[in-house]
Amino acid sequence: MSKILVIAEHLNGKLNLAATAKCVTAAKAVGGDIDIAVLAADPSAIAAEAASIDSVARVLAVANAANEHAIAQVLAPQIAKLAAGYTHVFGPSTTFGKDLMPCVAALLGVAQVSDIMAVDGSHTFKRPIYAGNAIITVEAPAGQTVVATVRVASWAAAGTGGSAAVEAASTDAALPTHTRYVGLAAGKSDRPDLQSAPRVVSGGRGVGSAENFGIIFSLADKLSAAVGASRAAVDAGYVPNELQVGQTGKIIAPELYLAIGISGAIQHLTGIKDAGTIVAINKDADSPIFEIADIGLVGDLFKLVPELEAAL
Repeated sequence: MSKILVIAEHLNGKLNLAATAKCVTAAKAVGGDIDIAVLAADPSAIAAEAASIDSVARVLAVANAANEHAIAQVLAPQIAKLAAGYTHVFGPSTTFGKDLMPCVAALLGVAQVSDIMAVDGSHTFKRPIYAGNAIITVEAPAGQTVVATVRVASWAAAGTGGSAAVEAASTDAALPTHTRYVGLAAGKSDRPDLQSAPRVVSGGRGVGSAENFGIIFSLADKLSAAVGASRAAVDAGYVPNELQVGQTGKIIAPELYLAIGISGAIQHLTGIKDAGTIVAINKDADSPIFEIADIGLVGDLFKLVPELEAAL
């Protein structure tokens, strides 16, 4: 039977519940016992939150002052020690997971499986390649620990209401001294988080300028939605890069995605392919975005978006 360890993502003492719960769902697809590891300076509150996720047997709380900040080179040796006895170690395919899990795989001497979007067996998985244009089936060697990142946009979050046991855990891992935390530079916004928001309004090159992006923010506020952007809009300086959606930005799966003035390059479509309903507004009827949109509106966004906002 499989025994799976999910690495919890957290920041400032708060669990990234959505990302962690989606990893649990992927673990459930594999089958077997599921534990969550929380590594922090004081993991008690985070561990209690993780214990509420359905289908989790135990939460391993590793308290260490060195874990105050999520530094992959510090966390990985501890996780490699915790992984003893587990058949699988899963982390989210977020900035946190993409930084951490390759280090864990290297320490365990195995090849990482990236961006799991479907499970075909205990060691067989599907993942996207070629900017999402193709799906490949990969098989991890039997008898080796499977270290993988889970494509969170492809999975529904496991429910809450569980009551897993929280156990204190420790490791005798030697921690590196050549890597230290300096600081975190992060954008702040009162709007919903782009990665987890159920509704997202994105603007592209067609918006024309940073000033014009005000209509995107206004519509998003009307919908209580997060704001996103295409790479073209980010590269043009309309909005900061933390709003970028796509292959080289954030991979998201909101219930509703509005693409305004976005042509639909394949790299952008990769980031939204799992969205529930996609609405596109563009003056070019031949834009690729209309090939995947559930609802398409051809016209001048500077006329249509204010009308849409007024109707709302």
